[in-house]
Amino acid sequence: MADPNEPYVEKTVTEGPATVRREEVRTVGETSRGNNAGWWIAALVAIVAVVGLFFVFNTSTTDEGDLMAARESGRAEATLDAATATAQGAAADATAASRDAAAEVANATRSAAENASAAAERSAQSAENAAVSAGDAAADAAATTEPPR
Repeated sequence: MADPNEPYVEKTVTEGPATVRREEVRTVGETSRGNNAGWWIAALVAIVAVVGLFFVFNTSTTDEGDLMAARESGRAEATLDAATATAQGAAADATAASRDAAAEVANATRSAAENASAAAERSAQSAENAAVSAGDAAADAAATTEPPR
């Protein structure tokens, strides 16, 4: 006689034409005797979940000291972020001011060079005019004075 805890195997053989033979094998009774291992695992997971929820909701969320420390940490982070943003803005402003100052120095240097060049041209022109005037004066002086006899 078969053991009631063992699954019952049912075998069906169907013969068709001489070259075709089909065989099916099914295990019957596996689900009928019941497998309790799945239920035990599900119960264990549920117990672990309940214990986890207990710890999550009954830990330091009610501790005022932890809440105050978190608030202070948040404030310090916000202050640091604001200071960083301000420093970055100041650095950008300083870069722009430096760039503008360099452009102004370049313009002033160019203007001074142009003024010096114009002054040198005027000075050269004055010197040339003075030389011509001196030459004319010398010629006039030579023409108006009589040579000694």
